[in-house]
Amino acid sequence: MAAKALVLYNEPADPAAFEAYYFGTHVPLAKKMPGVKKYTVNRGPLAAAAGQPPYFFMAELEFDSMDALQASFGSPEGAAAAGDLPNFATGGVTVLMYEIQEL
Repeated sequence: MAAKALVLYNEPADPAAFEAYYFGTHVPLAKKMPGVKKYTVNRGPLAAAAGQPPYFFMAELEFDSMDALQASFGSPEGAAAAGDLPNFATGGVTVLMYEIQEL
């Protein structure tokens, strides 16, 4: 069963610096993680059904399975991507990992 990591970023201190660093430095690091089948991010601001969403930006990384996801995050490349977060995610970040089921 496929699995995803959903990365939710809070509002950073400097949104323009966040975006420049994210796309220029962090994405290339994260794309080196083994087993990433699909990497998507939101385009434009996030919206919520009611009120302002609590997050500024989100990314989804898809893997073949939860085992593949966990192995990827435990790899040297995964450690490098996770270790890079404090360099730009100044507002904080939440990472959720889950198996997906198509209905």
